[in-house]
Amino acid sequence: MAITVECQKRPEGSKPKALRRSGAIPANLYGHKGTESISLTINAKTVERLLKRASVNNTLIDLNVTDVPWRGKALLRELQIHPAKGTPYHLSFFAVAGHGDTNVEVRLRFVGEAVGVKQEGGVLDTTVTELQVSCAPENIPEFIEIDVSNLKIGDNLHISDISFPEGVTPLAESERVLVSVLPPQINAAAEEESEAAS
Repeated sequence: MAITVECQKRPEGSKPKALRRSGAIPANLYGHKGTESISLTINAKTVERLLKRASVNNTLIDLNVTDVPWRGKALLRELQIHPAKGTPYHLSFFAVAGHGDTNVEVRLRFVGEAVGVKQEGGVLDTTVTELQVSCAPENIPEFIEIDVSNLKIGDNLHISDISFPEGVTPLAESERVLVSVLPPQINAAAEEESEAAS
């Protein structure tokens, strides 16, 4: 899902507070020329629209710096939010074209109803909801679907059990547990009580 964002180079000597008052958000672009970075400004309304559709380290953005000029694919690497107001006050973009594979966070989507929950009264425990993966910018998946239907009580799904889209490599160790089915909580507590009473 590529989103187009237009922005301008930040005027020399401009103060971030003054920019925000005028309806612009300061930003930076890295990686377009090695270690060099460009200071940018983006219209606050554009940022609002962007954040409804994009997430940090996951969404490919078609960034257009109109007055440099520079245009290319970038990831939103960092988003700083004002602690009191809850509004965005700084963004960092990273240009990904020509950099080969890049590391991104991808959401896990658990589908199906586990046998251990449906028939045995167990509890589905999702220990990981996002996973860092490496892939080409154009192959960034919106999410990775994990089917939990066959899990019984005591079963786990590890990273090694998941089939990832072609060209997408997980960066965590293959034995990391993503989801498991735990025994029913109430019964376990009741058993402990009856054992204590006997």
